[in-house]
Amino acid sequence: MAGEISVSLDAMGLNLPYSMEAEQAVLGALIVDSSLFAKVAGMLEPKMFYYKNNGSIFEQISRLYSESGAVDFVTLLAAVQEAEIFSTPDEAKVYVTQLAEWVPTLSNIEHYAKIVVERYRVRALMLAAKNILESTGEEADADLLLEHAERQIYQIRAGSSSNALTSISDVIVDALAHLQEIGGPNRDRYLGIPTGFTYLDMMLTGLGRSDLIILAARPGMGKTSFALNILTNIAKRQNLGVAMFSLEMTKDQLVNRILSGEAAIHSQAFRTGNLTDANWTDLVRASEVLAKTNIFLDDTSQITVAEMKAKIQRINQDPHKGNIDVVIIDYLQLMSTGRRTENRVQEISEITRNLKIMAKELNVPILALSQLSRSAEKNRADHRPMLSDLRDSGSIEQDADSVLFLYRDEYYNKDEDNAGENGVTEAECIVAKNRHGETGTAKLMWDGAHTRFTNLDGYHG
Repeated sequence: MAGEISVSLDAMGLNLPYSMEAEQAVLGALIVDSSLFAKVAGMLEPKMFYYKNNGSIFEQISRLYSESGAVDFVTLLAAVQEAEIFSTPDEAKVYVTQLAEWVPTLSNIEHYAKIVVERYRVRALMLAAKNILESTGEEADADLLLEHAERQIYQIRAGSSSNALTSISDVIVDALAHLQEIGGPNRDRYLGIPTGFTYLDMMLTGLGRSDLIILAARPGMGKTSFALNILTNIAKRQNLGVAMFSLEMTKDQLVNRILSGEAAIHSQAFRTGNLTDANWTDLVRASEVLAKTNIFLDDTSQITVAEMKAKIQRINQDPHKGNIDVVIIDYLQLMSTGRRTENRVQEISEITRNLKIMAKELNVPILALSQLSRSAEKNRADHRPMLSDLRDSGSIEQDADSVLFLYRDEYYNKDEDNAGENGVTEAECIVAKNRHGETGTAKLMWDGAHTRFTNLDGYHG
């Protein structure tokens, strides 16, 4: 990438920032003392060197270090000559010799590396700006341009952080401090965020911050309704900020679903407009309560992870709107990476991996809804879903901290025993994977008329 930046931006007459001295100092220090590689391995990549040959030399140092640890003048020179980085073997020998002879101070290698990284990031920003400028024009869509710009900036920022290995003694101190916090008066701030469903929260200990939770079900099971119930429970009871990205339903449709459940008005009344005076009274009351919550809705189709993160950060940076504490996505298979690809399985894998990264970076739980394959309906007498039913990718199960399935027996077995009173029937939330605790089944009640789930022991008709 460094070469690409150099060519494209030099052509624009821009003064590209780089430090040949810092690049050569890093390489020279590694030739003199290869043990210093551990200090810069997590900071540098070959593409960060402005001079292409410097990047290629660093790549050979990395290879030698990982293969045998034997990095010195002789082994590196042989590797550089074999890779034909320079035009002739003699030219390679002269340059590597100069690197080994010109090292200001070995102890400053991390400082030299930081200079290389900072100059690279500025060049990357300049390239991003150039690409954004080239995308503009009279016919350009402003919203698309903004999303394109935010995605490029996010990619530069995402590639700039790295964490070093941490001593277990330091981690133990942090763990003990955390245990004191969750046992103290502010324990709610450190525990998982309760969903409002008692038995589910007992198994999950709430939605863990930085966790990716997958909620999967076949169409018609009510996964969107369940997600909306969790959303309103968190926003109302804990006064936390919740963002829902709906790639399938509009914001108006989501609000109608929420109001139907909160005001206990039959969902059919919202579709027909046949509301009684009592309905209007309940509707106004529910609207006043919901209007005071920190619920944010987005119905952008085929949104990318980078675009989601940019929108969340804009909310978090606005002092008048507060923070986003929980993110809900409906649903996973409608998301996009922003690139054209014919391999949908690989694309879903990239999306789930980036969602997990976003959850960690923002320190929020992400509840992502997912479709299930038809095998849950066709190939088994028991239609309860299993992890193997997750659609499109095994990486969904791999990347998720928890996997939840919704199941309603009356959906498949429509007999009198399953009919329920007033159309209210039992439902199950199956915890099929739980990285932090037990698995099992949480019993719920499903009220289809009002599109809501409730606790099994909390329903009174």
